[in-house]
Amino acid sequence: MIYNRENGKKIIENERHAKTFFSRFKGLMLIKNFDYGLIFHLPNESKSRAAIHMLFMRTAIDVIFLNEEKRVVDIVKGLKPWTLNYAPKEAAKYIIELPPATIQDKVKLNDLIGWSQET
Repeated sequence: MIYNRENGKKIIENERHAKTFFSRFKGLMLIKNFDYGLIFHLPNESKSRAAIHMLFMRTAIDVIFLNEEKRVVDIVKGLKPWTLNYAPKEAAKYIIELPPATIQDKVKLNDLIGWSQET
């Protein structure tokens, strides 16, 4: 489960993790329907390495960017397929990709986020 530690709201019940180069590279490409949050664990906190693209995506997604402390540094709702590049406003260590319309009012900038399989 992915949840907001600040307000106690559950963001999404199911989570998966992308910790290897290949799992981060594949991400959600070619997946149409999913019911989980995919948490990307980047090797280090960076603005440029946290940039994402939506090539080969089949659906829009919501995205949360977190720094090393797991604080929200950027939020994107409804990022559309085939968007070439989106870089977070601040450096990020974790990226959470979610089904569209998942975030709603559950998360705001600087919130502390947690998940079941903490690292």
